[in-house]
Amino acid sequence: MIFNQILKISMVFAGLSFAGNWKADTAKAKVDFTVKGLFGTVHGSFSGLQATVQFNEKDLGGSSMSASIDAKTVSTGISLRNSDLRNKEEWFNTDKYPRISFRSKKIEKAAGGYKVLGDLTIKGITKSAEIPFSFTSKEGTGLFKGQFTVQRADYHLGKPGGSVGSTISITLTVPAKENIH
Repeated sequence: MIFNQILKISMVFAGLSFAGNWKADTAKAKVDFTVKGLFGTVHGSFSGLQATVQFNEKDLGGSSMSASIDAKTVSTGISLRNSDLRNKEEWFNTDKYPRISFRSKKIEKAAGGYKVLGDLTIKGITKSAEIPFSFTSKEGTGLFKGQFTVQRADYHLGKPGGSVGSTISITLTVPAKENIH
């Protein structure tokens, strides 16, 4: 009986020593965006997320996140708009700027969960970003959910003014599996 309890406790501590290394399920991850304009709200998404996540709720100082997406995967459901977003210099110009990336500098506890502070790079322009997020886990699977906004002008997306709103809302839903080596 005592041996079984010691064995169970040992297994828990062994699991904790590896806790925090998460592998994003890129096939199920969602990167969605909305932007308001004169003609309503445009909804879109990106796919092809690549991420490295070291996250431990008990060791936020040792936690980090980096992620990138293929800018060519931008999709709004309208092929002409998608083509403009991918090909025009005023938008993403994905031949010149193929990836959108984020690299954390710090992760902190925040109201309703956590926030990750880091650098967001779009079109070769890097700006500080703060992404509030929640994290839930159960039996080796986790779910990261976040939402934040960026200002179009900060990344030279589109022309000033015009029919497209100045604020882009981005929603992230990233399922992950604990990566135990």
